[in-house]
Amino acid sequence: MKTEVMDVGACRKQMTVEIPADRVDRAIDRLSNRYRRTAKLQGFRPGKAPAKVIRTRFRDQILREVAEDLVREAVDEAIDNEEIQPVATPEIRDVEVDEGKPLTFTALFETLPAIDPGDYTAFTLRQSPVNVEGEAIDQAIERLRQRAGRLEPVEGRVAARGDIVTLDLDRRLADSKGGKGSEHLDGVRIEIGSDVNPPRFDAELTGLSVDDARSFTVTHAENDAVERLAGREVTYDIKVTALNQPVLPDVDDTFAQGLGDFADLAALRTRIEEDLKAAAEQDARQEVRGDLLRQLANRVTVDVPTALVERELDRRIEQVVQRMAAEGVDPRKAPVDWQGFREQQRPSATDAVRSTLVLDEIARRESIEANDDDVTREIDRQAKLSGRTPAAARALLEKQGGTARLQSGLRREKAVEFLMSRATIIHA
Repeated sequence: MKTEVMDVGACRKQMTVEIPADRVDRAIDRLSNRYRRTAKLQGFRPGKAPAKVIRTRFRDQILREVAEDLVREAVDEAIDNEEIQPVATPEIRDVEVDEGKPLTFTALFETLPAIDPGDYTAFTLRQSPVNVEGEAIDQAIERLRQRAGRLEPVEGRVAARGDIVTLDLDRRLADSKGGKGSEHLDGVRIEIGSDVNPPRFDAELTGLSVDDARSFTVTHAENDAVERLAGREVTYDIKVTALNQPVLPDVDDTFAQGLGDFADLAALRTRIEEDLKAAAEQDARQEVRGDLLRQLANRVTVDVPTALVERELDRRIEQVVQRMAAEGVDPRKAPVDWQGFREQQRPSATDAVRSTLVLDEIARRESIEANDDDVTREIDRQAKLSGRTPAAARALLEKQGGTARLQSGLRREKAVEFLMSRATIIHA
């Protein structure tokens, strides 16, 4: 078999292959005999049709199948012989096959570009100072206070800002044909003054009492979270069925003790400060990591394989889809321009691929590997987060073919740790 490989880009190769005629003819003979044993032709008993008749009758099918089989075999052989590592399935062009002639074709594929990471022993990285202000602690306590609040019926007054109004409603909206679509909802709860309320609701609900009814029309924004209401004029008929106000606990030692194993309010504040500091330190570490990855990406001046960029974009979209599903949102019905999101993410996805290639090269040079123990620890961690057993998490990972991907990711994280341990961190 003759093979000729030429570079047609920094990470793109063209391979021209010629398979000898005798190998082609042997493949045609084998397939023709198989057709002869199974083909049903008028005037011939099964398996008794002459070979010439079979070759004539099924010529196109036989040549097509022979080409598919031989091209697949030849691509694998040529890649091994030439020691090429494609990053995606090769694109096959210009296949020519016939009896008594060599089979020729061209394969185009992307490969990893040659990466020179430069001097990676002394990065200078920036990190924001880690400070936990008293105001942040106060805000965290206030969130806990809001969560611990209870609802009590409003007595002796009408609805006001901050109250929770429970109502039954009918809404009617014009459809695309000029007709009316209607919907009835019971037990809708609205907090007067909330940022997520539809327009006019705060004004219309303020001043109402239980059993009050009202009708009003709202024009919803074009970007309304409820897609079927976006940009539509909707008439609401409402009736108040309950009116409550949140009652919040005093922030004192009793409040702190009710939240857990805290002796007093000071102990709660100390724990919150520790948690906020740990979160801030993690954010700062991610900031340093991001600075490192940006510097690594900037060291790659050649084009990177399109297939790897598309794969990274697919991964990001899949992450968004999974988050939506976890929140009970149907991604197919969500008001998301997926193609627009994909293009918006393309520059950062390209940089992510660049930094990944540099990390892989550094890991190769430094003999950094992720072993089975590393994989097991990560699977255990993911299992704990997802509520699965380690065995179930591993089985799912293997079913999805993600073990090798996980190992590669851990190897890169080890390379990041290697670089950060040798970097100069500037706190600014």
